[in-house]
Amino acid sequence: MASVNPTDPPSVLDGGAHEAPMTATAPRVLLVHYTYTQQSVRMSDAMADAMRGGGCEVTQAAIEFTDPRYIDRLTRFPMKHAFLDVLRMMPAQVRRKTGEIRVPPAAQEGDYDLVCVFSPTWWLTTCMPIRSFLTTPTTGALLTGTPFTDVVVCRRYWGNNHRTVRKLGVQHGGEYLEGIHFAYEGGQVRSLLALISYLGSGEYRPRFLGMPIPRTNLTDAQVEEGRAFARGLAERVQTTTAAAAGKD
Repeated sequence: MASVNPTDPPSVLDGGAHEAPMTATAPRVLLVHYTYTQQSVRMSDAMADAMRGGGCEVTQAAIEFTDPRYIDRLTRFPMKHAFLDVLRMMPAQVRRKTGEIRVPPAAQEGDYDLVCVFSPTWWLTTCMPIRSFLTTPTTGALLTGTPFTDVVVCRRYWGNNHRTVRKLGVQHGGEYLEGIHFAYEGGQVRSLLALISYLGSGEYRPRFLGMPIPRTNLTDAQVEEGRAFARGLAERVQTTTAAAAGKD
């Protein structure tokens, strides 16, 4: 998904992959994400740029959430009934359910040196589209013997999300590298009100239900922190790839 102004209606189902030109020696990195509010793809774009600058060949792939049980509320922005639409996702999320998705070919297989999973938090844990991706048989072929990490973009509650991505990826034979998380501004109540306000209006508003609220979504400083994390990953994968080549 191309990064957009957060106040613009997002293109929710923009599946597919964006691939950098390949060379013979550069490490190959896959960044795979699902996004509704465009925050995960905003971070993916920033990290992809930093990793390409670090000499990596980067492919970006978007998971599409196609499940007819839920897609009606996730194909429009702003949401028609923001609080209720969010609340209706809770039962499935609490039960750790999976749903129908579309995985682009680039995220089904490939000889990557690193896979990075961008995993939004929905109701305390990994969102259904990413959970579904991580339990798809083709993801086993993708991750077996491959280092992988995760980037959690969330209002709050990143711990269970990290643990879930790690557990499911390791079950596929992946080698987990410590991930990173980015939480939105505001405490428990005000961050929730800010997010509900944004989901229902598509705008950043200073107040909701008469209460002052912070600006939701990623800050510019967090995006820069993501770039720094990506540069560290690029250095690491360059080192390991070079070491492996030296053994051949």
